[in-house]
Amino acid sequence: MSHDGAQEAPSNDPTLVLLTVEEAARRLRIGRTLCYRLVSSGELESVTVGRLRRVPAEAVGEYVKSLRQPKHTLKAA
Repeated sequence: MSHDGAQEAPSNDPTLVLLTVEEAARRLRIGRTLCYRLVSSGELESVTVGRLRRVPAEAVGEYVKSLRQPKHTLKAA
């Protein structure tokens, strides 16, 4: 429970629509610092809600999908 009496949702709760950067990092099994770097670079989509930064839950899957895409290589002329 949090200090205001409300129960905190576990980070692996599939019903969450927006995740904290830390929750997104846990889902991706990466460090918090790397996750903040991905958010800052725009590689991992995020939104602002008031003064808070949140990662849409579906953005985590989209990021993983982007990692699985074949990299475009330059063809020799």
